[in-house]
Amino acid sequence: MVRLDPVHVIGGGLAGSEAAWQVASRGVPVVLHEMRPVRSTDAHHTDGLAELVCSNSFRSDDAQGNAVGVLHAEMRRAGSLILRCADANQVPAGGALAVDRDGFSTAVTQALEDHPLVEIRREEIAGLPPADWDKVIVATGPLTSPALAEAVLTLTGETALAFFDAIAPIVHFDTIDMGKAWFQSRYDKPGPGGTGADYINCPMSKDEYEAFVDALLAAEKAPVRDFEAKTPYFDGCLPVEVMAERGRETMRFGPLKPVGLTNPHAPDVKPHAVIQLRQDNKLGTLYNMVGFQTKMRHGEQVRVFRTIPGLQNAEFARLGGMHRNTYLNSPRLLDGTLRLKADPRLRFAGQITGCEGYVESAAIGLLCGRFAAAERLGAEPDLPPLTTAHGALLSHITGGHVEVIDAGPRSFQPMNINFGLFPPLELSPKSPDGKRLRGSEKTLAKKKAIALRALADADRWLDSAAQAA
Repeated sequence: MVRLDPVHVIGGGLAGSEAAWQVASRGVPVVLHEMRPVRSTDAHHTDGLAELVCSNSFRSDDAQGNAVGVLHAEMRRAGSLILRCADANQVPAGGALAVDRDGFSTAVTQALEDHPLVEIRREEIAGLPPADWDKVIVATGPLTSPALAEAVLTLTGETALAFFDAIAPIVHFDTIDMGKAWFQSRYDKPGPGGTGADYINCPMSKDEYEAFVDALLAAEKAPVRDFEAKTPYFDGCLPVEVMAERGRETMRFGPLKPVGLTNPHAPDVKPHAVIQLRQDNKLGTLYNMVGFQTKMRHGEQVRVFRTIPGLQNAEFARLGGMHRNTYLNSPRLLDGTLRLKADPRLRFAGQITGCEGYVESAAIGLLCGRFAAAERLGAEPDLPPLTTAHGALLSHITGGHVEVIDAGPRSFQPMNINFGLFPPLELSPKSPDGKRLRGSEKTLAKKKAIALRALADADRWLDSAAQAA
């Protein structure tokens, strides 16, 4: 029997632990490198693998009404170690999957220590891994060591991995009231790849604008953490409430300028201010609020932003924020199987790729492990269908977003799994008597139909992969 060279996994968090398990489960040896306890971090308290440093919740476990619940279900079917250990250490949390954090970490650690094809080395990998490691999965998360981060920068030619994220809220398109909003680019300019009607515009009267500014100024803000306090804002991406603090007219001469636009619903009325939303994914199901990065608390964002005409019923796929983070500009730097284009022996998994959340990080680790093991065994990686939760998340990371030329090189932003990342349904669901659904009934039916399609396609994907193996 030919002995296979190992796949090296750097980082023993959720993504790295899942990746290592997936590699070993396919009969390929794996070396898992975890720097704790040789070197600790400000966030970790133990040397256990897959330690949960924040919440103990994996969020909703509803596989028919919630996108993260769909991802749970797909991961269980794919033999996920993280989901197996979560289920075994579940604590009561209503419809959510929450865990005993110590029991969960212990179970993951024990499973990997007991696997005959897994070797765990407690050591820090400073800089790029040795050249003779021909297959490496980097799963170092938002706390990537400075030496490794600097090495990746040098290799890729990027200028930064750690910076203040300027995250604008993202709205589900089908919750925007197009009876008040309209499609148009300023001065009808098409721009690169555009049509001249590339933005959704929400108009404000003078009174509406003044009330909106008052709401921004009065809204409760999230506190700035100590390590963020020394990181300055960039003038090009100030929080929207900071713009309001600099003067009541500042936003009207910035992202809300009402020029080059005509409201077809009231062509004779010039808007006092206009909020623009820009397409955020290739499917056209998500739109981001241009220039609306914010430090407001999430509940305040929903309350304030729903005062905008056209967004009164808006549902948000992601709310805004400003925080220090570490992640790759993945659509530019990674290929479709998460390999670094500048050095294909390196794959990246977890939060460093531009996904958010425990489950999403583990899911990308799962895919990385499957891809790396397939290559080691001489097979082509089997990509998940775009209609699955895994496929939707992978597509977002590797190119599902819309590159905006005038927004600079880092228009890509991390995101949790949500139904807006899935391809739309070919047919809208109807009631049992064949009538069109409306309102919340329509929304629930669409979610269920997308979820059922995802799980059916995931089963076919996993069955096909199992037969090929």
